[in-house]
Amino acid sequence: MAELTTEQRRALWADFMRVNTEAIGITKVDLRAAVDAIDTWIDANAASLNSAIPQPARGALSTAQKARLLALVALKRYGG
Repeated sequence: MAELTTEQRRALWADFMRVNTEAIGITKVDLRAAVDAIDTWIDANAASLNSAIPQPARGALSTAQKARLLALVALKRYGG
């Protein structure tokens, strides 16, 4: 799966600023850099994530389903 477009990253960044209720000690520029870096990391590590999923789930789940599982596990682990 390709990285997000510039507009998608901007929209995600804006959404985060709108819904985040916790104080953060960084600038908007720093937050945008974090969005960009996380998106790039996900793209660079997609094969590693895929290989970590055992069969038959690896072969049966779509890329979108695997992404949803990743997001849900991360949210559950880190209180989101």
